[in-house]
Parts: sequence; C-alpha cells; structure tokens
Amino acid sequence: MIAFAVELCGAAVLSALLIGAVGMRKFPRFLSFSLLTALAVVSAMGCGSKEQAPAAPQLEVGVLPVAKRDVSISSEFVGRTEGAVDAEVRARVEGVVEQINFKEGTEVSEGDLLYVIDEAPLQAKLAEAKGALSEALTRQERADADLKRIKPLADINAVSKRELDAAIGQKGVADGSVEAAKAQVLSAEIRLGYAKIKAPISGMIGLTKAKVGELVGNGPTSIVLNTISQLDPIHVRFSVSEREYLYFAKLTESQGERREKRSLELILADGSVHPQRGEVVSLDRNVDTQTGSINVEAAFPNPTKLLRPGLFAKVRTVAETKQGVLVVSKRALKELQGKYQVFVVNSDGVVDLRNVDVSADAGDSRVVESGLQEGELVAVDGIQRLRSGLAVKAKRLG
Repeated sequence: MIAFAVELCGAAVLSALLIGAVGMRKFPRFLSFSLLTALAVVSAMGCGSKEQAPAAPQLEVGVLPVAKRDVSISSEFVGRTEGAVDAEVRARVEGVVEQINFKEGTEVSEGDLLYVIDEAPLQAKLAEAKGALSEALTRQERADADLKRIKPLADINAVSKRELDAAIGQKGVADGSVEAAKAQVLSAEIRLGYAKIKAPISGMIGLTKAKVGELVGNGPTSIVLNTISQLDPIHVRFSVSEREYLYFAKLTESQGERREKRSLELILADGSVHPQRGEVVSLDRNVDTQTGSINVEAAFPNPTKLLRPGLFAKVRTVAETKQGVLVVSKRALKELQGKYQVFVVNSDGVVDLRNVDVSADAGDSRVVESGLQEGELVAVDGIQRLRSGLAVKAKRLG
C-alpha cells in the first residue's frame, strides 16, 4: 500500500506539471500561474500524507538462570542381557537324530532327556569292543597257565631261565591287552551313553537347531543343537570406557572401608525400568586395546522370567552426589566439535555467545566447571536465531 501511494503521488506531480505547461499556452498568464500553483499545493499535500513503516517487533527469548544445587551424578551404559549361565547342547557322537523329547521355549531340569541319536552303530562298536576283551582275557588265562606251569620247573632247573623269562613276558603282554580291551569297552559304553543327550543344567531351552532325521556329530557336521539359559538372575554385559573405569575405580578406592556394592538400575528398550536393582558380578581382566573399553557383567533378579537373553538394555548408576555445584540446562548448550557454548542474556537484554566447560550429567542439566556465574540468564528457546550483540526480550522460565 505504501509503495502504491508513493507511485500515485509521483503521478499527481507529473500531471500537475503537464497541465501547467499546457495551460501556459492556452490561458492568460495570470490564470496559468494560479492553476499551476494550486496543483502544486494539492500534490504536495498528497505526498506528505504517506505513513511511516512500523518497527520490527523485538525477539522474545526464553531464559533460565544458572543455578547452584546438589546433584546426583549418574552414568549410563548400553548392553545386552544374557543368561546367568548359557549352556550349549551339543552332540558328542556322530549319528542321526531319532527323537526330540522337549517343548521348545520351556523350562527343563538338569538331567532331562532332550535328544536321542540312533544307537545301532554305537551298540555295534560296543559289541566289537567286548569281543576284543574276551580274546584278551583268553590270552591272559593261557599266559597265566603257562607261567604257573613253568615257574616250578624253573625252580628245580628242569627248564631254562630263558623259558621262564619268556613266560613272564607273555603274561605281562596278556595283562596289558586285557586292560586295553577293558578301556575300549568303557569308551564304547560312554559313547553309547552320548546317544541320549540330557540337559546339562536347569533353565529355559530355546528352539532346536536340529530336526529328527538330521545327521549331527562332533566332526565336520558338529552344530549346537540348542542352548539352555538360567534366567534368574539375568545378567547384562556392557562396556565401560577406559576413562570411566578409572573414574569409578578411583572413586571406590577413595571410599575405603565405607564403600558398598554399587546399586544398578536396568532400563529396558521400551523405556520402562526393571523393578529389581542389580549389582556388578564380574569385571574383565584387561582393557580391549581395539576399543579402549573393558567388559563388565551385572546381575539382576528376574523372578518372573520376563527378561530373556539378547534384550537391549541400559544400565544406570549414581556415581556420586556433588554439593553446591553450578548447573546449566542442557537446552541452553550448543555443541561444536566437542566444545560447548551458551547464549547469555544480560540485564539490558543483549545476547553474548560464551564458551563454557561442562562435565557430568545431572538429569536435564550439566555441571558447569567454568564460563558461567550463578544467577546469569542463559537462552534455552530459539537459540538457532541468536547471535552476539542482538537485543532481545528475555522471558524468564524458571
């Protein structure tokens, strides 16, 4: 509308000049002068009536004060659940699966029969071993009889000492053959027993990896038939960085005799918190040089067996409580290449971009190490539109 008025004003002035020029030719001089003067006055009145453009409204920014309070420093680690014991079920002899005697995904007890492998080849091996044992026993009896016959004769020099030595040697060989044959029988009996695969522990059994009629064994065809997991307690394995490990180790050492087992909280993939709290049960012996982290295993009671192995989970723990430290809202922090900045709004409403050093998490805030003073106001809304030196209207949110 303003632009249109300016254009209209210019057109009126131009019209006045043209009419004046024409009038000076067709009218008397005094009339032409009067007409020109009147048109100029009207045009000037029209041009002077245009409106001024309104000033842009001042940007309103939500701010929060830098506060000093007691905070609980917590740490979170990402991990996966595992059974307290995850026992693999394998075939220890080669053969064809004849029976599967369990329901997948249910509880089994230690010693329960799980799989049966075809026993016929194993029974044949056992029969062969027993036959070899019988032959060895026969040779042993013959050697024993020869020795008993020759020894009295040797005592009266009726036979040579060489014949006695040979009889003693034969007896020794026969005895050794019997022991070897007995061992073969025992081995065949053990292998026959492996045809019946039983649960090594009590726990939850998974889906079978082998079906009836499939060839399994401990050679090239060896596979894990199944896995049984003890679910109560459930274990969670996670990694801790070298820096975090040193922090917790030094913190525990500083507590001396007052130190207690650290209580852990388990957060599940849906955001819910496991009702039972846990504790660390094992720590790896070394830091992985490839990842710079160390493996930690924690245990959590799982009486309802809700948690199964392989679940994504986060482990949270309160490291320590710091008293009277400065904190700044995470919403105010602007990160750039690992460095943090905040927009500070002074009492005149002028914005200042400032570098700050922050450390531990404190819920929705971070602990301030340097760069801010208690009570200073930092912008938390619309910080993408701010820059140093910009005048804003600060709206205190807390």
